[in-house]
Amino acid sequence: MVGYPIGEQSLLPDSKSVERLAISESGFVFDPVSGHSFTVNETGLAILRSLQSDRHLDSLRERLLAEYDVEKTTLDRDLLEYLGSLRDQLARP
Repeated sequence: MVGYPIGEQSLLPDSKSVERLAISESGFVFDPVSGHSFTVNETGLAILRSLQSDRHLDSLRERLLAEYDVEKTTLDRDLLEYLGSLRDQLARP
């Protein structure tokens, strides 16, 4: 994907961590292993659902570009920030 460094899959949260999440339609997210919960907005929900079904950053980016009115550079910046926050959230003990 243009704009992402080599090893872009390392930008994604651990697949097992994402797969185990219980996600409601309203954006409530529960991690049954850690017991932590958090909420996400519509975009965050779309990202999490995509990560649970497809672990390709290119696919995720293309879906978001098709669904939301956003410039590629803005999407790349915001997506990298969100993925970093998600990795941190799921890594908490």
